[in-house]
Amino acid sequence: MRSTPYWPVLSHPVLRRILPGLGISALGDGMSLVAVSWLALTLAPESSRGTWVAAAVAAYSLPGALGGVLFRRYLRHRGGAELAGWNAILRASALGTIVLVYVVDLLTLWGYVLLLAVSALLSAWGSAGRYTLIAEVLPAEHHLAANGVMGTLMEASAIAGPPVAGLLIGWAGPVVVLGLDAVSFAVLALTYRLAVPAGASGHTTAGAAAAGADIDADKPDISDISVSSAVGRNGLVALSFVFFLLFGPFYVALPLHIADDRHASATLLGLYYTVFGLGAVAGGLASAYLRRLPLGPAMFGIILAFGLTLLPLGLGAPVWLSLPVFAVGGLCWAPYLPLVMALFQRTVPPTQLSQVLAVFGSVTVIAVPIGTAAGGPLVTALGAEHTLLLSATTIMLLGLAGAIALIARPFGKVWEKPYPDGYVTVDRERSG
Repeated sequence: MRSTPYWPVLSHPVLRRILPGLGISALGDGMSLVAVSWLALTLAPESSRGTWVAAAVAAYSLPGALGGVLFRRYLRHRGGAELAGWNAILRASALGTIVLVYVVDLLTLWGYVLLLAVSALLSAWGSAGRYTLIAEVLPAEHHLAANGVMGTLMEASAIAGPPVAGLLIGWAGPVVVLGLDAVSFAVLALTYRLAVPAGASGHTTAGAAAAGADIDADKPDISDISVSSAVGRNGLVALSFVFFLLFGPFYVALPLHIADDRHASATLLGLYYTVFGLGAVAGGLASAYLRRLPLGPAMFGIILAFGLTLLPLGLGAPVWLSLPVFAVGGLCWAPYLPLVMALFQRTVPPTQLSQVLAVFGSVTVIAVPIGTAAGGPLVTALGAEHTLLLSATTIMLLGLAGAIALIARPFGKVWEKPYPDGYVTVDRERSG
């Protein structure tokens, strides 16, 4: 363990106290994936159950995009632990209120959706806070490993949480599961408060930059951030939005492909999701080992490889082939977000990082829902299999276009690079 790139993360005095709380909260979030929709099912009338389930699921995530914009003026200068802690407090309070109102038999459908929406208002800032804290307390060479740990916790919770929730719902009902999720967020909020006392995280930024790892001011290594010059920071946000958007129709097309084209049961659909999740856990753990690659080319390579793994489904390949290739898709998918976060952490000044990441979260959180909404008309027009093929080929084209943009970047382009004494720009023409 000590020889792995994860040891500096797991042994860090701040992160080693936060990670258990993050793991507990991630499991609670994984359980809520089932509980949120199931409680909506139990509350809604038979004639409109689908509408209310969709409203509840959307309310649990989409308001984060609004909160990322509305609260920018008040939160942009806050430390990472403070932002993540406030999000955990809001989640715990709103979910706990749902449980209390339900217990006294006053919970209505509109009230339920409204409380879910309130709980999500700071979600973009909470995510930004987690990754900002990493940049505050760790030198640059350990960012990718720490991002990978965060991603692995989330992917593992998506595998373990739903079956645990299913058992608990069968035993005690969905409200109990939401109550446990509220408790998990309260534990996380307390963890942030005890591990990083108020005002402490901001003082660590300079230390992390000074530790700044292996950057020689006389020989700037611009390869790691070449993507910043090719598409810029706004381009990173746009790229991720398009990537997630193109994957969105998959969530509509795959179930219909299994049911209509394969004439198979939901068991096979669950198996596809399971192997994808297992691959994603492995991919999250492998993220840190990409740290010595140029991050821009690695990111576009991941997009291209992920599109390739969707091709067998779109081409109607047999299950024995498409299933293991889809597991490889999970392996490719998982390192993407840690790589993007590492690029932001390396190129954005510490004072701006949390607001940049909040904007990133606000924009990308709506990408998959929009893509999923577009999946319905696409499946109607093209069929499920052809929609999967369209999703795969457009994702591949996105990866190829990004790779071409990197190769064809102009020589006079200016790069930004973090140094121990601040942020400087490097002109390739002059630096050779």
